[in-house]
Order: sequence, then C-alpha cells, then structure tokens
Amino acid sequence: MSIKKISLLSFAVVLSTASCAKDWFVSYNGNMPSNERIEKVVPGQSKEEVFANLGAPSNVVSLDRNIWIYMSSEVERFAFFKPEEIQRDILTIRFDNENKVEEIQRLSREDGKDVVVSSDKTETYGNTSGFFERYFGGVGTYMPFGGSQHQPM
Repeated sequence: MSIKKISLLSFAVVLSTASCAKDWFVSYNGNMPSNERIEKVVPGQSKEEVFANLGAPSNVVSLDRNIWIYMSSEVERFAFFKPEEIQRDILTIRFDNENKVEEIQRLSREDGKDVVVSSDKTETYGNTSGFFERYFGGVGTYMPFGGSQHQPM
C-alpha cells in the first residue's frame, strides 16, 4: 500500500470514530432544581422552607453564609481536547439577617465573564536563604538510615 492510501485510511477511521463517540463525552454537573420548584420560592420564606423545597444547595458562600448557590452545567469532552462548557445555569438565593429570602437571581453562561489568569508573580520576602544557610545549613543533617537519632540495639 502506498503512503497516501494508508494516511487516507487512517484519517477516515479517526473521523468516523470521532463522529460516533462525540455524544458519549457530555457530562452533566450540579443539582439545579426544576423550574416548578424554583417558582415556589418567594421573598420572605425561611431557609428551612427553601431547603425543604429545593434541597441542599450546591454551594454556600463561605464569607457570607446567607447566600446559597444552586448550579448546573453541561460540559462536552472529546478525546484529549480541552473540555467545552455548553450550558451553565446558576440560581443564587440571598437571605437577610432574619434568615428570610431577600433576593432570588438566575444567571446563565451568557451572563458570565471570561477571567484571564495572570502569569505575574508576587515576591515573598523571608523565604530566601542567606549565604550561610545556603552553603552550611545542611551540615550535620544527613541521616543515612532515615532516623533522627541512632538507636542502640
């Protein structure tokens, strides 16, 4: 067989496998309640009523325990390529100081913003070793048998 035929056959096999397997790599994450249950939540309800209606939230904001977040997402994965989020649904419920529903907000993927991760580094002082520590700091710390002291037999 010529190289052209082998490469064409390989390409056809990869293409046919990829087209069949694409649906197998869609994952659903989170625990978004149904729209009927969400519509039952109204301002003024207690945390207990919301919990009984919607169940446990996906997340509770650690700095403000009065914000509950329910979320779900649909992620498409294909072989070794970067996963792509197809859909995202977020429900935030904010409670007041009396543990009553104050605000209900629904967000989707279109409401989000892409965050660019910075490659800048922050210098931390005090972690750099000086001349003596760098060259003489390990003197006497070599323990060939892994113990901190030699134990008599």
